[in-house]
Amino acid sequence: MSIASVRVLPALGPTGRPRTMPPVPAEPVGEPAVHVLHDNPDWLPPFRRAFEAEGVPLVEVLLDEVTLDLDAEPPRGVIWSRLSASSHTRDAPLAKDAARSFTAWAESWGRRVVNGQRVADLEVSKVLQHAALRRAGIDVPRTLAVVGREGLVEASRGLEAPFLTKHNQGGKGLGVRRFDDHDAFRAYVEGAEFEDAADGITLLQELLIATEPAITRAEFVGGEFVCAVRVDTSQGGFELCPAEACAAPSAEPMFRLRPEVTAEDPLIRRFTSLLADLGVEIAGVEYMTTVDGRTVAYDINTNTNYNPEVEAALEVSAARRIARYLGALLREERSRDAAHGRSAS
Repeated sequence: MSIASVRVLPALGPTGRPRTMPPVPAEPVGEPAVHVLHDNPDWLPPFRRAFEAEGVPLVEVLLDEVTLDLDAEPPRGVIWSRLSASSHTRDAPLAKDAARSFTAWAESWGRRVVNGQRVADLEVSKVLQHAALRRAGIDVPRTLAVVGREGLVEASRGLEAPFLTKHNQGGKGLGVRRFDDHDAFRAYVEGAEFEDAADGITLLQELLIATEPAITRAEFVGGEFVCAVRVDTSQGGFELCPAEACAAPSAEPMFRLRPEVTAEDPLIRRFTSLLADLGVEIAGVEYMTTVDGRTVAYDINTNTNYNPEVEAALEVSAARRIARYLGALLREERSRDAAHGRSAS
């Protein structure tokens, strides 16, 4: 008997955009698969191609509105969460709750979950990321987290100007603004242009001045270092999306490999250890070197995307490494099912 335990509701989403997934049955016909939970179909094409090239079956579950039969078994195979902190900007305001629920449900049934419930919480909270980095002894920006709007002006007095604001549930540079004096910040907070954070938490953060107009993003797959990428910030702005869908014409490459950064780099080793402690299997960690000699980490992105030019320069692209890693986990799950006499159909 097959019970539909995950049902992406039919027809159209809340803004009329087509939904991408049919119902996912509790006891799916055919082989177990990697089930990717995501909130942005535009980011999936490179992964679809990588999984197809590696011969790993990939089933998409759109994190918009899902129905879970908590008394029925989840889909067999591997569950991979690609929840994005900026999901609420793409007509998926409930994506983080859907991801938390889906991964908790799958984990309770013993499914192999990659970047599960604890990681979903980390993805949507810069406060949690900051706390984890600081606890690991990694240098982080001086930061104040303010719940609500009323305390912002008073709290800002605890930072020297210039300083930045950010949304706690960020991504895409949400809420990132520079203020050169406290009067300008007060006018912003009290004015009509004030931008509320999705979770009501605004961060006030020291302004870091880099030694060059660039930051570095260290990529990890399966808990192992893949590469470091230099991201050019000389054009200004704070939205540094590397995905194929974000690509725009440019005279110079915005993303370049940093081959001199290796897995043996002391900072990379600390990142590797931290991600293992947090249960994060796939992520990018962003950091910069400042003019006063600091190396400061400020973001853990568990919904990492990859730049096409950088991918082409790697011996094995990061997307292919993900497909191979999750494919290996899927084979382990199939072996475990076989050992327990469970068939896929």
